[in-house]
Amino acid sequence: MEIGGKRVLVCDCTGTIPLDGKALRKACSAAAGTDVGEVVPDTILCRAQLGNFEAALKSGQELIVACTQEAPFFAETRAEIGVDNDIRFVNIRERAGWSDEADRALPKIAALLAEAAIEVPPTASVAMRSQGVALIYGRDETAIEAAKRLGERLDCTILLTKPASVSPPRLTDVPIFKGTIMRASGHLGAFEIVVDDYAPALPASRGQLGFEHARDGASSKCDLILDLTGGTPLFQAHEKRDGYFRPDPKDPIEVERTLFAMADMIGEFEKPRYVDYDAGICAHSRNTKKGCSRCLDVCPTGAVASKGDGVEFDAYVCAGCGSCTSVCPTGAVTYALPPQETVFERLRTLLLAYARADGKRPVLFVHDSRHGEAMIDMIARHGRGLPANVLPFAVSEITQVGFDFLAAALAFGASQVRLLVDPAKRDELAGLAGQIGLAETAMVGLGFGEGRVAIIDATDPEAVEAELHGTRAQEPAKAGGFLPAGGKREITMLALRHLHAVAPTPVDVLPLGAGSPYGTLAIDTDGCTLCLSCVGTCPTGALVDNPDLPQLRFIQEACVQCGLCKATCPEKVIQLKPQIDFTNAAKSPRLVKEEEPACCVRCGKPFGTLSAIEKITEKLAGKHWMFQSGEVVERIRMCEDCRLVRQAEVAIDPFAGPARPVTRTTEDYLRDAERAKRAAENRNDGPTKA
Repeated sequence: MEIGGKRVLVCDCTGTIPLDGKALRKACSAAAGTDVGEVVPDTILCRAQLGNFEAALKSGQELIVACTQEAPFFAETRAEIGVDNDIRFVNIRERAGWSDEADRALPKIAALLAEAAIEVPPTASVAMRSQGVALIYGRDETAIEAAKRLGERLDCTILLTKPASVSPPRLTDVPIFKGTIMRASGHLGAFEIVVDDYAPALPASRGQLGFEHARDGASSKCDLILDLTGGTPLFQAHEKRDGYFRPDPKDPIEVERTLFAMADMIGEFEKPRYVDYDAGICAHSRNTKKGCSRCLDVCPTGAVASKGDGVEFDAYVCAGCGSCTSVCPTGAVTYALPPQETVFERLRTLLLAYARADGKRPVLFVHDSRHGEAMIDMIARHGRGLPANVLPFAVSEITQVGFDFLAAALAFGASQVRLLVDPAKRDELAGLAGQIGLAETAMVGLGFGEGRVAIIDATDPEAVEAELHGTRAQEPAKAGGFLPAGGKREITMLALRHLHAVAPTPVDVLPLGAGSPYGTLAIDTDGCTLCLSCVGTCPTGALVDNPDLPQLRFIQEACVQCGLCKATCPEKVIQLKPQIDFTNAAKSPRLVKEEEPACCVRCGKPFGTLSAIEKITEKLAGKHWMFQSGEVVERIRMCEDCRLVRQAEVAIDPFAGPARPVTRTTEDYLRDAERAKRAAENRNDGPTKA
């Protein structure tokens, strides 16, 4: 059969999977929306029927092989034949066929095959280079012995922190120093450390190692670090830091495994670039005012750092947990392994194909590709297998799942969503828990009931199996066929509006908890002066002005509740109000405040708000030394052009002082006295009146 232009080979694994060709053709045709052609399942494709695989290869078509266990063998066969057909492998055995409910799993198998046909684009990567320069950081002879073992392959240096009684080696084939690492940064191939109490070992050490005079602040670089101190790790989330190894020094087996791994750490290594970042829509900061810091708060490795109005991602330190992408309110940070659009296309295809194949009440089982697949394998081989309505969905990391994914899954017809957590990553679930809380609030508020989204946190396969089989599938929302186009918020609102349209008890406005990335603003319009500082600082364009009139308008659907407007407002009249507004009014600009424009008293051009100009005039006229004159005060009521013209016309120097008094000498005083005397005499000698 063919799905999406790719030839599909299905095997019932020596009859352990109940597959009927006609029934599978019907289910796959319904799922794909077109006839997929004749389906003749193989029985042992990887052995006796290998010729069928070889013939399919020689046809030149892209292949989908419904077997993952023998994927290496099939790849080897392709290499021997000398063709380069693209081959994809999909697991229908452990995920569907090996189950107590396998006879009801055809809709799930059809959905899994449809999902496998989706194109997955390649992922960008970053390169790290190691020349094998290794620092062995320890306390005693364990570090010295480890350095000797690695010395045959790596360029090792030993650093002992606060050594007590350490026997000097008979042969100093590895340099030994003492010191305590105070700061460490970097990654595989580019570590930098700062060491206090640093000193080289004395060659004349006899019974125990002695050291020269110590100094602080020594710095060094290396490609690898082996930490055998057993103390506090040098890095947060140390297990995710490439090139940093920290086995338990009291566990010789673990130390031995680490030495084997380190011995090969020479050369160039690639790691995926896990996230993409768009600084243009980041709501972190504006004009030194802090807004959103969600990604910085949840990053376990410290790969995200504040930088100006945005943040900076260190692709070499990032471990790909995806927590930053799940909590980012604007979609400035998106997961790139694979890209967001691929994840949503897989999700839509899986759920809609399952529904078209007559599947009922699907439970989406989200898991990572390591812990989750191993758990599914154990359940299938040693237990009852996955229920027929449980659709496994693999992601790189569970913590990359956000509100947008959960809302879309429920809108595409998932009855419930269950997320399997890797026990080793329980301390990274804060962001995921908040996203689940948002989804639950939305579903309860719309009348779908609680329990739609939950975490499965169990290490025992039997416990995971029992929870999946014990999940009472609720009636799902009527599935929507919308395309998940646009950014994170656009996809989320598409899903939420569909859920609202089919909700048992729809509401126009759904209140949310504090810190939610959706909401409106409560603005005290009496105190607002329309200075429009909030408009200039809003990173999403939720607050807008009018170039022709003194207006402040607000688009609720664009607001991410980052708080930058609240922090910037000089009058402190803005408050955040988390909620989701399902009305059409939330999509359009809403008038918050409008005032009469202030027109220039000279040319009549509007240049500001009347209240603001009057307020400035009131505060300055007669109270500030520069505004004692009515002429100067009148200039406040002029536009920027007329102020300059008037300034040039009157030629008033704002820095000029009062006129200086005329200098007077003794002669001036005597002359004035003589003049006064003569004037008096003239008055006395005048004609006498009758």
